[in-house]
Amino acid sequence: MIKIDNPRARVSEVVMEPGVERATYVRETDQIIVFLDDAKYARRDAATGEVLVRDRKAGEVLWHNKGEHAPALTNVGSTPYRALVIELFS
Repeated sequence: MIKIDNPRARVSEVVMEPGVERATYVRETDQIIVFLDDAKYARRDAATGEVLVRDRKAGEVLWHNKGEHAPALTNVGSTPYRALVIELFS
């Protein structure tokens, strides 16, 4: 769900359901990710295939650079989790 969309930024709320995979992609913008709920997900690296399980706490914030390869993510928790994806435009 898009919360803000203007020439400088787009803010989307993403809900990851248990067992659902987000496909890999190349980040088109710098991004800030804010976890709104506790999250547990498996991260599969697109280049190496390596899988790491990550635990994130509500309120945790991540930074990603434009052009990075975003890994495939699968919610391995038992409940959905939400995150804000803040895309910054130059």
